Amino acid sequence: MPYFKDAEDLYDLLGGLFRKGREHPDLAPKVAASKILIQFQYREPEAVITINAKNPKEPPFDVILGPTDIRPDVVMTMKADVAHEFWLGKVNLLTALARGQIVAQGPVSAAIKLVPVLGPAFTVYRQLLEQKGRPA
Repeated sequence: MPYFKDAEDLYDLLGGLFRKGREHPDLAPKVAASKILIQFQYREPEAVITINAKNPKEPPFDVILGPTDIRPDVVMTMKADVAHEFWLGKVNLLTALARGQIVAQGPVSAAIKLVPVLGPAFTVYRQLLEQKGRPA
């Protein structure tokens, strides 16, 4: 059974993670400095989240839930459960790419460069799940 009930549930949790990330003193400036424009396309349920640190409308980066006309530099496609496991720290990005669990389009090196700075996001995600009474 998938972790997320539907797209709204995914947007609440993963969108909530990215929004909280904008406020995190260690994470936000590093994502903003990356100038990345990355889109996550999820399956089961179908959902799209775009992170725009290239030209945000509000600092330090935009979080766009749902389809958008913005063309990302990098697109990461995966099952939503893979994303959930990633943010729990249980999925290694490079291994998931090699196994085809995550499919990347565009200059994936930009996304890989962010991995070392994502440590605080794993904690934020677990805290968010706990606040919402959801199991990790």
